[in-house]
Amino acid sequence: MKIAVVGYPNVGKSSLVNRLTQSREAVVHERPGVTRDRKELATEWNGRAFTLIDTGGVDLDDRDELSRSIQEQARAALADAQVALFVVDARAGVRPGDQEMADLLRRQPVPVLVAANKVDSVNEIPYAAEFHALGFGDPIAVSAAQGLGTGDLLDRLVAALPPEDEAAEEEDVVRLALIGRPNVGKSSMVNRFLGNDRVIVSEVAGTTRDAIDLPFEYDGRRLVLVDTAGLRRQAKVGDSLEYYTSLRSRRAAERADVALVICDATDGITSQDFRIAELAMQSGCATAMVLNKWDLTGTDGGTGKEVDLDYERARVAQKLRLRPRVLTASALTGRHVQRLLIEAFALADRTSGRIPTPQLNRFLSDIQEIRQPPARQNHRLKLIYMTQTDERPPRFSIQVNSRQRVTRDYAYFIENRLRERYRLEGIPLIIDFVERNERRGEGGDQRGRGGRGGRAGRTAGPAGSSEAA
Repeated sequence: MKIAVVGYPNVGKSSLVNRLTQSREAVVHERPGVTRDRKELATEWNGRAFTLIDTGGVDLDDRDELSRSIQEQARAALADAQVALFVVDARAGVRPGDQEMADLLRRQPVPVLVAANKVDSVNEIPYAAEFHALGFGDPIAVSAAQGLGTGDLLDRLVAALPPEDEAAEEEDVVRLALIGRPNVGKSSMVNRFLGNDRVIVSEVAGTTRDAIDLPFEYDGRRLVLVDTAGLRRQAKVGDSLEYYTSLRSRRAAERADVALVICDATDGITSQDFRIAELAMQSGCATAMVLNKWDLTGTDGGTGKEVDLDYERARVAQKLRLRPRVLTASALTGRHVQRLLIEAFALADRTSGRIPTPQLNRFLSDIQEIRQPPARQNHRLKLIYMTQTDERPPRFSIQVNSRQRVTRDYAYFIENRLRERYRLEGIPLIIDFVERNERRGEGGDQRGRGGRGGRAGRTAGPAGSSEAA
């Protein structure tokens, strides 16, 4: 069940959504027009689960192209919702923009509740009475800042929802985050995935400000697309609003299973793209690099500058320890876009999959034939046994005769060969080197320092390789 939260700009819709969901997911700023796309946030009240759809402020007199896009997003939210929550500014009274919004809502086939926001004290409750004139029954005096009246509002919202269907059994859902620099085509790629203009696309960099969660289904499997704001270098983050939108993009990467780092193919893979990929991988995401706008390059019949794809892939393999795959696509033409979804599912599956122990021991035998283990003080390292002990991320244990003989170089060699053999490119993994007859975790469970952060227990890189040199 969904509730669309609509209203004039700067009446406190996002603040109220954050209050009702007890979160800070929606970007809030004193500047009007911060929210642009529609953002869905799940919550529950008295055992009833529902979703609030935060929308941008609607000024029907504003004919600016971006404003028209925001209006279209609000209309789409109303079409998708079972209840509309019309938020007004109690201190400002009824304005012409509120009357125009009320006219629009009367034409919608959903019940409408009016929340008179910014009633920050009991003495201001009478301000709400003026909004009876909108024709939607008794307005509810609330304060997003203080929490006044929000319990009564939630009671009314739940009562207005239609009867709940029997809950469907929850399935595994892949969370796919699209991250990258501003204006590289992330929102265009999301719209191409969905087959409609779900998020606003503009040539103006920084149009997307929230991390927008978009559930949908592809080839019988469920996933949640997360469109994020562009990530600039920290030194170029100009104001508090840009700081918070950047922070939400980073958090989106931390809660995603797979991240596609969208790059502009006409620029090649830049140093900032590499930093963003490192951010995703340190957050524990399985990651792939995508050269978007491939149709604008001179490669494969385009008219722009040619891009040496082999060179870009070699740079990625050299600079990024997890060696993510480099793919090409065009959100404008749809070229290879479906392949990106297939790759995202494959990355998620490999992150959660298990490799049989007999295969891993054959792998261990093969790599020792390719490259003999190192020796120290005339004693050679022996790799005795290998098994997978965990997934999400994949974790492996290799029994050795002595951890002291494991060099960093040889640990990297094992990691790279493991990625090549089992297609673990771009997937954080852990390798524990455990001495024979020693219980795992006692005094010698060594972990790599290649990427710690985000969710607990997610560590990129081979365990033991950082300290073993």
